[in-house]
Amino acid sequence: MVNTNKPRDVQVYPIGTQTRVFRSRSWSRLRFEVEYALAKGTTANCYLIEADKIALIDPPGETFTEIFLKALQERIDIHKIDYVILGHVNPNRAATLKALLEIAPQITFVCSNPGAINLRGALENPDLPILVTRGEETLDLGQGHYLQFIPTPNPRYPDLLCTYDPQTEILYTDKLFAAHICGDQVFDEGWQAFLEDRRYYFECVMAPHARQIETAMDKLADLQVRMYAPNHGPMVRYGLIELTKAYRDWIQQQSSRENTVALIYASAYGNTATVAQAIAHGITKAGVRVESINCEVAKPEEIQAAVENAAGFIIGSPTLGGHAPTPVQTALGIVLANAAKTKLAGVFGSYGWSGEAIDLLEGKLKDAGYRFGFEPIRVKFKPDDKVLQECEEAGTDFAQTLKRINKVRVVSQQPATNIEQAVGRILGSLTVVTAKQGDISSAMLASWISQASFNPPGLTIAVAKDRALEALMHSGSSFVVNILAEGKQIRKQFMKNFAPGEDRFAGLEVQEAANGSPILMGALAYLECTVKDRMEVGDHWLVYATVDDGKVLNPDGVTAVHYRKSGNHY
Repeated sequence: MVNTNKPRDVQVYPIGTQTRVFRSRSWSRLRFEVEYALAKGTTANCYLIEADKIALIDPPGETFTEIFLKALQERIDIHKIDYVILGHVNPNRAATLKALLEIAPQITFVCSNPGAINLRGALENPDLPILVTRGEETLDLGQGHYLQFIPTPNPRYPDLLCTYDPQTEILYTDKLFAAHICGDQVFDEGWQAFLEDRRYYFECVMAPHARQIETAMDKLADLQVRMYAPNHGPMVRYGLIELTKAYRDWIQQQSSRENTVALIYASAYGNTATVAQAIAHGITKAGVRVESINCEVAKPEEIQAAVENAAGFIIGSPTLGGHAPTPVQTALGIVLANAAKTKLAGVFGSYGWSGEAIDLLEGKLKDAGYRFGFEPIRVKFKPDDKVLQECEEAGTDFAQTLKRINKVRVVSQQPATNIEQAVGRILGSLTVVTAKQGDISSAMLASWISQASFNPPGLTIAVAKDRALEALMHSGSSFVVNILAEGKQIRKQFMKNFAPGEDRFAGLEVQEAANGSPILMGALAYLECTVKDRMEVGDHWLVYATVDDGKVLNPDGVTAVHYRKSGNHY
């Protein structure tokens, strides 16, 4: 686990000819965003190229403004900076950009056209000097640094821009190939150790936009790249080929899924987009593809095609002045005109005071006769960890309902084969696995648990990808295995389906373990565990954990076991 007691700092390191990285580091989680859920800290990477002209690429957000500017001023005269290149623009960067402009008003910003619109709004300055790139422009900094710009937009980041320097063969990828992890490594030596973190970031941020990410990678494929320089995490040098291939594989996994959900939304201040991201993550982890559409920039025919081709749709909106913004109302009209009434629907949104937009969407879809996959989600102001977990669970519930409707995951009614009968006789203790991180807690009934090592004492547990608990079972996370005694009281409690955010432990006697996870006092015994590693095995994750502590609570009890008639379902 990351040492969260360390102060924030800026690590400066040369990464190429006349090129340095300024890694603004936080050892604790910064914001309530799905991709930060592993709580391993983050780096906000900013890059400085000092040639005949000086360019700064992707200054960090307001969390790092003060320490970043201090580190920058110690190494360069900020008055001499010619360009600030922005891979994407969000309000969080406004404080740093305003501070830079106060020191160096001569700066010219370089960004995409959507980025220019966002930048003028964020800085409240319609007359900003901006060089708008559309994919053909280049920027000569001198001494061989002849920068090329490649627009790589997606619905979440319609202004996304990659920058390539042929002099150093560094590709500045912004969100692509990033990971939220804080450490001393500047480059990715031992790159395999970072692969799970990059996979998690991909699933949270990129998976809902797999089609657009594939298009972006096609644009970048012909460049002679020695290193990826992302916005977050270590520079990708040693595992560049392998990570590029992994991205292609992950995209293919998303594209090959049979069912698709059209996720349509607009976002005024980023809150609705954050909720959409959490819902999308819940859907994709359940094995259903998401086609994410930002209706502020999407064409009507794109929305229509997505709705017609999807098995279900979800639409979200902020509330502005008591109404849904015009792009959302336009998208709603397209949905009502083109989506079959048999398709599963969902509604969500964020608001400051009232939330009329969510009521509008819900009412129109109900009046049209659509069936809802979850109760409308209403989020006031910025969602916190607990709300995002509930949104993710709602997305998973939606996907599971969709799969049942479309008969994708129906247990075979044919008699079990000899092999299936034999596999079903594998015995394992019936347990309840519990975990808690911050305000989020979860639990699941589990029997696929086996001892894996003597020294240290360790075990493996198979966790289905669509379980809510899966999000709390990454490397470094803690949990408790509650081994059940024969009897049905506790078992019955955890065999039912829980609504998003529902208390799993209502009516049970529970105490908190040393690692913070719940102990069921009615269990036969319990084990406090820490996740050390995990690997993907089909539709499950196989988690390896070491046992830190444990106790037998009922010495006279008999361990409950689960006999299965078939090896193809629980």
